[in-house]
Amino acid sequence: MILKFLRLLKILRVATKYGLDEIAISGFKVPRTAKLIDTVVFWRDISAPRGVRLRMALEELGPIFVKFGQVLSTRADLMPPDIAAELAALQDRVPPFDSDLAIAQITKSLGAHPDQLFASFERIPVASASIAQVHFAVLKNGKEVAVKVLRPGMKKSIDEDVALMHLAAQLVERLWTESKRLKPREVVGEFDKYLHDELDLMREAANASQLRRNFANSNLLMVPEMYWDYCSSSVIVMERMHGIPVSQIERLSAAGVDLSKLSSDGVEIFFTQVFRDGFFHADMHPGNILVSVAPETFGRYIALDFGVMGTLNDFDKDYLSQNFLAFFQRDYKRVAEAHIESGWAPPSTRVDELESAVRACCEPIFDRPLKDISFGQILLRLFQTSRRFNVEVQPQLVLLQKTLLNIEGLGRQLDPNLDLWKTAKPYLENWMGEQVGWRGLVERLKAEAPRYGQIIPQLPRLVHRALERVQHGGNDSDMMKLLLLEQRRTNRLLGFFVVFTVTLVAGFGAIRLFLHYHGGF
Repeated sequence: MILKFLRLLKILRVATKYGLDEIAISGFKVPRTAKLIDTVVFWRDISAPRGVRLRMALEELGPIFVKFGQVLSTRADLMPPDIAAELAALQDRVPPFDSDLAIAQITKSLGAHPDQLFASFERIPVASASIAQVHFAVLKNGKEVAVKVLRPGMKKSIDEDVALMHLAAQLVERLWTESKRLKPREVVGEFDKYLHDELDLMREAANASQLRRNFANSNLLMVPEMYWDYCSSSVIVMERMHGIPVSQIERLSAAGVDLSKLSSDGVEIFFTQVFRDGFFHADMHPGNILVSVAPETFGRYIALDFGVMGTLNDFDKDYLSQNFLAFFQRDYKRVAEAHIESGWAPPSTRVDELESAVRACCEPIFDRPLKDISFGQILLRLFQTSRRFNVEVQPQLVLLQKTLLNIEGLGRQLDPNLDLWKTAKPYLENWMGEQVGWRGLVERLKAEAPRYGQIIPQLPRLVHRALERVQHGGNDSDMMKLLLLEQRRTNRLLGFFVVFTVTLVAGFGAIRLFLHYHGGF
C-alpha cells in the first residue's frame, strides 16, 4: 500500500512538473480549480508545446507509461493531431535486465538450463524493450535462433500502474468536458488488454506462425519459423533472421538492392495482408523490418516482432474498399452514405452535411498529383471529420491507419516517386469484384451450401410444426415469421443459383453450337 502511494505521488509530481494539468485547463468543468492550480505552481516552465511535455512526462514515468503513449498515438480518432504526432515518437529506451534473470526465466519456463537446451547461448542480449529482451543462441542441430525472454516481474508492475490509470480515467471523466469524446476509461481498458496480451509470448508466436503460413508461397516476405518445443508464455524461440535494417538505405544500395522495387513490394505486402488475408502486422516501423541480401532470398522483406497484429473482417474490408474507391472518384456522397449504412454514423445524420464536411477536408488533398497523395492522411482526415458527427471509429481501422502511414513513409523514403494508388487500385477493384460480382455470388453460395444443405430438408417439418402450434393456440407467431423469412431467403438464394447455372449452361451451349456450325471458317 505504501509503495502504491509513493508511486501515485511520483505520478502527480511528474504531471505537475510538465504541466499536464494545463493541457486540460481549457476543458475543466470547474475553471476556478484550474486557475487555482495554475497559480499555486507558478514556478514551473511549461513553455514547450503540450505534445512535447506529455511525451517527456511519459518517458520519465517509465516503460509502461511509454507503452501507454504509444497506444494513444494509434488513436488518432481520439487524440488532437499535435499530441498524436508527438506520442508517435516515443521509443522504448529500456536497459536490459540481468542475464542471470533471463537464464532463470528460461530454466523455469522450459524446464532446463540454456546450456542443456542449446549448443551455445549468448548471455549478452542483442535487443531490449519494455516487455522483453532477445538473446541469440544455436540449437543442438546447428540452427541459429533468437530467444525472446519476458522481463521478470512485469505482470505485477503492469497491474499496479494500470490500476492507477483506471483511477485517473475516472477523475478525468468527471472533470474534463472533452471526456465523453475521448472515452478515457475505454482507452485505459483497451490498453490494459493490449498489455496483458503482450505478456503472453505464445500469442506472439501464434501471430508469427499465422503470418508465415499466409506468405508461405510468397517471394516478397519472409517470417521466422517458431520452434514450438522451446516456446512458452514467457519464452519463445524462433529462427534467427539475417538482413539489413530497411532504414539503412546506403547499405541497401551498396548491396545492389533495387530500392524502387523494394518500395512497391512493401506496399503490395501491406495490401495483400489487408484485402486478401484480413490479418496484418500492425507495428511495421523500420526497427521491425530487415531486407535479405542472401543470394537465394535477395531483396525480400523480413518481418520481426509480432506482438501487435490487426484483424479485419469482410465488413471492415468492404468499408475500406468502398471509401478508397469513392475517394479517388471524388464521390463524397458515397463516402457519407457508406458511413451511415455501416451504422457508425447515427441514423439521424444528414447525408448532405457529412458529404460537405468530407469534401472540405479531402479536396485540398486531391489537387495534388496521385503520387503525392497519402492514403494514411486521407483516413486520418476522415477520422477527424467523423468526430464532429459522433461517428464510432473502430479500433482496428485506427490501427490500420497508423500502419498505413508507416508503410507510406517507408515506401517514399525508399522511392520518393512511389505511386501508392497504382499499386493499391488492383487490390481494391479485385476485392469489390469478389464482393458484388459473379465471383462474389459463387463464393457466397459455396460458403453457405453446407448450412443450407442441413436447413432445407428440415424446413417442411419445421413449418408444419409451427402451423400446428398456431392452430392449437400457441403463441409462435414470431417463430413463424422467422421460418418464413428463412424460407424466402433460401428461395432467393436458390433462385440466384438456378439463374446462374442456366445462364452458364446456355452460354456453353451457344458457344458449342457456334463452333459446330462455323468450325470450318
